[in-house]
Amino acid sequence: MTGEAKEQLHIALIQADIEIGNVQANMDNMLGMMEKAAAAYQKPDVIVLPEMWNTGYALDRIQELADPMGQETSSMLSEFARKHRIQVVGGSVAERIEDRIYNSMYVFNRNGEQIAKYSKIHLFRLMDEEKFLQAGQHTVTFDLEEMKAGASICYDIRFPELSRTLALGGAQVLFVPAEWPHPRLHHWRTLLIARAIENQMYVVACNRVGTSGETGFFGHSMIIDPWGEIIAEGDDREMIVTGTLDCKLTDEVRGRIPVFEDRRPHLYFQ
Repeated sequence: MTGEAKEQLHIALIQADIEIGNVQANMDNMLGMMEKAAAAYQKPDVIVLPEMWNTGYALDRIQELADPMGQETSSMLSEFARKHRIQVVGGSVAERIEDRIYNSMYVFNRNGEQIAKYSKIHLFRLMDEEKFLQAGQHTVTFDLEEMKAGASICYDIRFPELSRTLALGGAQVLFVPAEWPHPRLHHWRTLLIARAIENQMYVVACNRVGTSGETGFFGHSMIIDPWGEIIAEGDDREMIVTGTLDCKLTDEVRGRIPVFEDRRPHLYFQ
């Protein structure tokens, strides 16, 4: 970025329905919603997508459906970012590397350059992820212009160690693409708010809507500030959820309540 430092980042969450196993339909729908978000009166600085948006949880066919090396996905997101000069936190997609499948997030800057990639660390046994997918082995942070960001995906938010590690690494905002289903809406909202409060960071979470088989997804994508206050929240329909981050607020909150300075980690891991 050139010029003066930004004081705010405008965010658009693409809360989309996902057609299980239909990669082309999902790519067309996602791109259409992204174009709509880009054309809004308040143009977003960052667009965020949900989890596994290219295939949905078609795990029994994931070997044939997954994007080889993420090339098709990366090409689409990179071109969009470069065309509109918008940063893209690309949710996550099924990515095939040789014979292994990962649940991976790609992040692009305004020039369309990939600046980060994160593969989901914690695999969700209730949806048989561990039978079909490989777990990621690395935590990831990246610079989102004036803010440092951390990457997580869906089930990851049940592990406070991950978000705390990212916060200790300097992350001021946590991105959470998800396919979080009924009936656990209360868990979704509570965990996201808790991650924001305990780490004094923004949490930006993009969930899908619609159904896959017998599983329904409730949306309620959220933007939460470092005090745990909800800036924006969707309902259960396909929609674009928007909100604005104050680039200085995380540091301000951490200065007022010095949680990180008061930690006693030598007592936590005995």
